[in-house]
Order: sequence, then C-alpha cells, then structure tokens
Amino acid sequence: MHIEQSILDKVNEWLTPVFDQETQEKIKDMMTSSPKDLEESFYKNLEFGTGGMRGIMGVGTNRINKYTLGKNTQGLSDYLKKSFPNEQLKVAIAYDCRHNSDTLGKIVADVFSANGITVYLFSDMRPTPELSFAVKHLNCHAGIVLTASHNPPEYNGYKVYWQDGGQLVPPQDGEIIEVIENLNYSEIKFEANESLIHYIDEAVDEAFAESTVKNASFNTSASARENLRIAYTSLHGTSIKMVPKVLEKAGYTDVNIVPEQAEPNGNFPTVLSPNPEEPEALTMALALADKINADIVFGTDPDSDRLGVAIRNNEGKMILLNGNQTMVVMTHFLLEEWRKAGKITGKEFIGSTIVSTPMMLELASGYNVECKVGLTGFKWIAKFIKDFPELKFIGGGEESFGFMVGDAVRDKDAVGAILLMCEIAAQAKENGSSVYDYLQQMYVDFGFYKEYLISLTKKGIEGANEIKQMMIDMRDNPVSEINGQRVIMVEDYQNSTAKNLLSGEIENLTIPKSDVLIYYLEDGSKICARPSGTEPKIKFYFSVNCAIDSINDIPEAEKQLDQKIKNIIAEMQLN
Repeated sequence: MHIEQSILDKVNEWLTPVFDQETQEKIKDMMTSSPKDLEESFYKNLEFGTGGMRGIMGVGTNRINKYTLGKNTQGLSDYLKKSFPNEQLKVAIAYDCRHNSDTLGKIVADVFSANGITVYLFSDMRPTPELSFAVKHLNCHAGIVLTASHNPPEYNGYKVYWQDGGQLVPPQDGEIIEVIENLNYSEIKFEANESLIHYIDEAVDEAFAESTVKNASFNTSASARENLRIAYTSLHGTSIKMVPKVLEKAGYTDVNIVPEQAEPNGNFPTVLSPNPEEPEALTMALALADKINADIVFGTDPDSDRLGVAIRNNEGKMILLNGNQTMVVMTHFLLEEWRKAGKITGKEFIGSTIVSTPMMLELASGYNVECKVGLTGFKWIAKFIKDFPELKFIGGGEESFGFMVGDAVRDKDAVGAILLMCEIAAQAKENGSSVYDYLQQMYVDFGFYKEYLISLTKKGIEGANEIKQMMIDMRDNPVSEINGQRVIMVEDYQNSTAKNLLSGEIENLTIPKSDVLIYYLEDGSKICARPSGTEPKIKFYFSVNCAIDSINDIPEAEKQLDQKIKNIIAEMQLN
C-alpha cells in the first residue's frame, strides 16, 4: 500500500538512536507485516480532547508510549518553569488499573524529577477525583492522571490538572501544546532524580475520605444509613480503593460488593465495556441486588469518576437511571438542603453542559440560583468555580454519568456522588418513600424531561473523515423542520453563532469554540450533534419534554415522548 511521505518521515525519525532498540524493532516489523497499522500509528500526533489525551498503547506518534508521554511531560515541565519562575515546583501523579499505567506513571514522574520538579506519586492505583483533591491538598502546581477512563483495554491516557485541581482549559492548554509540539524527542529528560520523587498513599487517602464525608453528608440519621442496603461494583477499577472506605466512614454498614468484579484488572474480563453508561456493565450488580434485595445499585468506571445508579421502582423492579436523571436528583437534593439551611442568597450556582438536560435550568430558576452551562467536560464546570469566586458552587453534572458535589474536588467524582446518592436514598427510605418517588415528583414540579443518546462509532482515518463530513453537511445544510416542528434556533459552537431561523437574527455565543451543533424545535425539543473528544464516535443527544399535572400522568407522557424521539431519529436517518 502507498504511505504518504509525511508519515514515512515520522517513521524514519523513530528509527534513529533517540528511540530504544525495542521501539525500532517493532516499527521495522510493522513496516513489513502491517503497513496499515504503521500508517494508523504515525498519521497524526495524539491530540488533547475533552478529557485529556487518550489513545491506543503502542509505538508511534498517534499512540500512548514512553516517548509521546515523555514529550508531553517535558513540554509541561518547561511550561511550569516559565509560569512559576523562582518557585520549587510540585506535581502530583496518580494512575488507574489499566495495563502499563503504573509503568507510565513512573516514567512521567522520572521526567518531572529530571527537570528538578518535586513529584508526589501515588504508590498504587487511585481514583481520578483523589488526584484532583491531592493537587490542592498538597499545594501542587499541577497534576497528572494516567487513565483512559472507560475506553477499551488497549487504551491509556494522560490528563493534566492545574493548581485549582481542575483540568487544563483554553488558552492554557493551547499554550502547553505549542511548547510540546516545538520540542524534539531528543530533548526529553528521562534520567530520574529519585530524591525528588515522594510516594504518597494513606495520609492523602484519609484526608480525601474525610473531605468527601464532610461535603456529601446531610444530617441523615445513623439508623437510616445502617438500614440502606447497597450493591456496588468497581467494574475491576480503582473505586474499590476508596468507595468502601468512605461509605464505612459515613456510617453505611450494609455495603455488598460484587466479588467477581472487585479485583482491579485492566482486561475488564467480566464486561464488554467497563462503562456504567452501558446497561450491560451493571448486569452482575443488578443480579446481586435482586439476590439480597438491595435498595440501590452503584457501578463506577475504571478511574472512578463516572457512576451508574439503579433504583427500585414502585413494582420493586430495579431500573437503571441515566446520567441526566442522577444529575437532577442529586442537584435538587443539594438545592433543597441548601435552602433548608438558609444558605441560598442569590449568590450561588449549579453547573451543567450544553448537551445535558435543560431540566437543570428549571431547577436553578426554582431555587433562585444561577445555572452556568459550559461545553462537555468537567474542566468547564471547574473553570466556572475559578472564574466566578464571588459565587458559591453547590454542585453540578453532565449527562455522561458524572457529578461533582461542592468544590473540594474539581472533576467529576463517583466517590462523593455515591455517598450523596446514599444520603438521598437513606432519607427517602426512612420517610417511607424512595428515590423513584423523589424523581417522579420532580417531573410534576419542574416538567417531565426525557433524554436519549445515539453514539455512532467510526474508527481510523476513514471514520474520522466520515464524522467530519457529517458535521459539514449538517452545518452547511441545516434542516428547517423536524418531526413536523419548525427549527427555531441553530447554535453553532464552532462558528460561535446562534441563528434564529424565524427572524434571521444572529447572536454571538460566548462559550469557547467547539465542533458542536444544537437544533432547538418550537415544541421545546433539543437535538445536539457532537464528535467525541476522546473516542472515534459522533454523538447525537435528544431532549424532549412536556408538562404534567400529577404522577399518574407519567406513563402516558412517557409513551408520547418516546414516540417523539423515535420519530426524530427516523427523520434524521440515524437508526
């Protein structure tokens, strides 16, 4: 097959003595046995997306390996020195259960230390939210997590955090990327200064656990906590290191762990995908719940920032909540607790994202707080906390099963969110109610919202081009009507415009640029198209809603909204 010269130039660079013998041998083997893989491995450089940098592990510029991560770390070291002159720089590093995470974590620590930077490296795998906490707790200038979240086993990744414990955001990420791209691989300092590498574990664990209990506990009685029966799975990931500890510390004694999934394992052998967004991932936890008659089920992804939740409906059957539902339940509970405590003054806010349920805006309005809406990814919610110090952050989330309670952690945090959901469930049970009843009453009070997501996977170079063309087509030829409803507004976040199709007026969007399109229909429906920032996918988000007068109206309203979503999908030819 023909390989472009620009790709061959990169390949030849990797065959120089700057790269170790094993790397060179693997490349030579690919040249003869698998030129297609060679092309995929070198046709571009790995990019920072929504949740940092993720990629398949292997040799090449488009892969996760010691050289791509070493170059990142060298560039970050140079940037830190420029940003904080005359300071003794400190960074914290954590890693998850994935293959090579511990090895790659040590390589990153080596490069930082070789640049004279003090490193706090966790001695074993830890949840991502604990790293966010540790950055602030240890007064670090930056932090790194080696994780690929819920991606398949062949992936790993590199997430960068700043002083506030939040992930990098523009323009800083662009400035750092520019430094990295201007580096040669020969400039990476791999020789560690071991005296600057300090291993951390139990002291930070204890501080994180105490902070979580303080932030996510809300006057639940000891007996209510003891009476809540919990089924929990870590899906072979890192949450096993902290979730049982935090729940025990908070007083939840009836925690039942899925034994087959409790052992961390980068192959994730019992699931097709270690992603609690996928119903299949919670199959074993649901079976355990039915066996022991649990009240609530939790599952977390490998780095413990996302949580899946299942609750019992009024027929006693376990049902899975989606990310929008868990987000509005937790947000409403927090708002109500803040109101009861007299802490709502009009100087508070909740956070959400442009692809999440508009019900968050209704909650904010109902409690006289702001709802700040940003791009997908918790780095934007963390940025709101930093950008608006005059406002108190209550909590916030996004549809992809992430939530953040307060500002002690500046990233989505399954550890704190699980404790918060336990508080909600325990109090409801003690009052003869349930989380299911709680959510249904919210639909009466704030409107019945129904969301749905379609993800289309398009792998490799061809897939990337196909996704690009789909967005071009939707951008250049916007539809004017869907399912018999006029499109009244199109928001184009790449061009930073919001166009009213009825009046022709165009407003400028203040949210940073991103390849996202949102259609708003005259009946309040919302359709969003967005290429994933971390996976070879294009995602379509649908939100429909209606007002209801009582809980009895929900079954019929749900049928109508489900049909509306099906009609929209069919008309857009996405099924």
